[in-house]
Amino acid sequence: MTESIFEPAGQGLVVPTEAALSPWSAQALHGSPPAMLMAREIERFQPEQEMFVTRLTVELLRPVGMTPLAVRCRLVRPGRKVQLVEASLWSGEQEVARATALRIRRAEVDVPSIAEPPTHASPESLGEWTGGYRDGPAYHVLAVDIRTPSEGRGWKAPNWAWFRLKLPLLPGEEPSGLVRICAAADFPNGISFVVDPRKTSFINPDLSVYMNRLPVGEWVLVDAKTWLERHGTGLAEGALYDTEGRVGRSIQGLLVEPRE
Repeated sequence: MTESIFEPAGQGLVVPTEAALSPWSAQALHGSPPAMLMAREIERFQPEQEMFVTRLTVELLRPVGMTPLAVRCRLVRPGRKVQLVEASLWSGEQEVARATALRIRRAEVDVPSIAEPPTHASPESLGEWTGGYRDGPAYHVLAVDIRTPSEGRGWKAPNWAWFRLKLPLLPGEEPSGLVRICAAADFPNGISFVVDPRKTSFINPDLSVYMNRLPVGEWVLVDAKTWLERHGTGLAEGALYDTEGRVGRSIQGLLVEPRE
């Protein structure tokens, strides 16, 4: 029984479990687990003052396999008000993913509060969605609870879904709000596809997430849309909400190809 998305492997390494796997391949990870792992490291890096991660950009440099992984972190731009922090994910001597975070200092400021409630029904009123894609264990089946309307099941794109982690990133560790956002933010292409995923792939080599606040509670809503072009690229984006209102937006560039 899988109990977490990654497991400690000693010497600062972690090993992915089958709950980290991609819907496209049984040999490579979904984009969310590497993003969550690097976001976790960025939050822990040099917290000398209270900072808020307002933007996280993830570059998936090559497929991340089921191998021991190390996360390295460095401060790219120091500052009292604005910082850039970079995390990189390594498999042996090969860098497989990189994340750059824009951190801005927290301060009490008197600004108007603009309410933007969730655009769809609550997760408790919906059924579970596991999508189509390949058979076997995968992140979207084992690690996250995905709720969608009944008309968006099987090979139909629901275009919006609520997400909640079913497993911790690491054993016994409560996920932060940033990790919860990253658990859902890499799904716009997967829930708003406009072609048959059995015939055409639309993999994202990157992910950018902008946040205005962290989510309250476990659930994150992704309200998504995909655009594909005949020259073989595309774009997917998702408006992000918790049960109280808007928390941010995620954007993915897409590599579009016929499936073999």
